[in-house]
Amino acid sequence: MKIQGSNPYLNAYSQSTQQHTNANKTVSVKDEANISFEAMKIQGAKQQETERSAYVKEIKESVKNGEYKIDHEQLAQKMIDFWTGTQK
Repeated sequence: MKIQGSNPYLNAYSQSTQQHTNANKTVSVKDEANISFEAMKIQGAKQQETERSAYVKEIKESVKNGEYKIDHEQLAQKMIDFWTGTQK
């Protein structure tokens, strides 16, 4: 069997290897990290969680020391707003 002319498959292979060797010599890659929207929400939730835990700790300390005062008017208004669906 005699093959005449250039083989297009052989040329494609040789061009591909040349591109890879050239690319390896001049490539400068910088590391990059992309954070998804969901990951950003989780990070924000963690920050809120730490703020809330500090707030809860502060309330626990004031209850423990007997310094925590309840505003009965405000509590009643919040209960009314909750049950009537007019929360702010």
